[in-house]
This record gives sequence, structure tokens and C-alpha cells, in this order.
Amino acid sequence: MILTERRKQFLQKLIDLYQKTNVPVHYETLAKALGVSKWTAYDMLKELEKLGYLTRDYAVNPGETGRSQIVFLPTIKASSLFEQKRSEIINSEEWHKTKTKVLEFLNSLKGYSMSDAIQKVLEEIPKVQVRVVFCAYFIGLLLIYLRKLGGRTESLINSLVQNAPTNEMRMTMFVGTVLGTIIQTMNHEIGIEVTELVGRYLKSITDLSDQERGMLSDFLNEALA
Repeated sequence: MILTERRKQFLQKLIDLYQKTNVPVHYETLAKALGVSKWTAYDMLKELEKLGYLTRDYAVNPGETGRSQIVFLPTIKASSLFEQKRSEIINSEEWHKTKTKVLEFLNSLKGYSMSDAIQKVLEEIPKVQVRVVFCAYFIGLLLIYLRKLGGRTESLINSLVQNAPTNEMRMTMFVGTVLGTIIQTMNHEIGIEVTELVGRYLKSITDLSDQERGMLSDFLNEALA
């Protein structure tokens, strides 16, 4: 089964609806948006689910207490498919707003348990289509692990990162040292979804412009402060 243009059309519309409402999408909602029957939409979403682009959930049907309905939300794989191209660089004003939003979001998670905080970040990532913003959220995800490690380990990693000679090395070193430490100390707490994000992050870093790497490096410095 391949991702045809028609399947891609359905997937893009579902992602658009998900980003606008911030809630999983019911197949009838998608059907109305595309002007197709609800059964056509449902069959297409099942196909996209089999391809790994969607995951299903169950939500209580409004007005029908206790009765749930099937809803769908995009996976990391789906989000990366429609990720912003390298040529579409975020400007400094947009980046400042985004950086502030991500840092405030990460600060709001300090009172959560590590598993709940990680889940919150993983729920945000599929909404992101700008490559440098995805990298910021992924760095935030690893910062949650780093806070869990704490103490001397956190201080040493901070020092290594701050002394890296280039922006790209600073960010790849951060990811490498945090992941290596996690694997040694609590590898049972790393989910498959997180390991899949690592490859996407490393590819994204190499595709960023020098300007974007600089913005991301500044974000990392602020987040570590």
C-alpha cells in the first residue's frame, strides 16, 4: 500500500483540522470538509492508519453519555511528511514568538511527572510543520529527561554543550550526551516514538540554514539557563 495523491489529500486535510482545533478528528468532520461520504472518509483513514500516518483514539460522543466515537490524530510520520521546506525560513519576529511559546510550555511542565511531561510534548510535536520549531520541541523533550537525571550529570552536560565550538555541534552534542546518559541509566523509559524522533531531528539539523541553527542554538542556551 502506497501513499497516493488522494490519500495525501485526506491526510493533509486531517492535519489542518487537527492543528486548528487541537483535538483528534472524527471521520464525519473530515468527510464534510472534503465533500465526501462519511464511509469514504472512514475507509481512507483506516488505510492511512495502516500506513502509520494516523493513530486512533476514542472520545465521548457529545450528548450521548458513556458512548464513545472513533477519532484520528496524525503521527510523527505524518507531520514530517508535510514539514516545511528548507527554503521557507521563519523570520526573526515569528521565531521570537515561537521561542517564547515553547519555553513557556516547557516551564509549565515542571510540576508534572516525567512520563506525563513527555506525553504532553509528544502531543504537541505532530502539530508542528516548521523544521526549526520541531527541533526546538525535540530539544525540550530531552530537557525533560535531563531534569530527571539532575545533579552532577545535568551540570556536566550543560558544560559540554556550552563549550561546543559551533552551533551545529552544540545541538548534536546535547542530543548525543543526553541520549547516551538516558540509555545507560533508564533505557526502559525511552519509548519507540522518542527513538524515531531522534533520526528526524538529526536530519533536520543538517537541513537547517545557518540562520536557523543560530536561532536554535540561542534557544538551547536559554532553555539550559
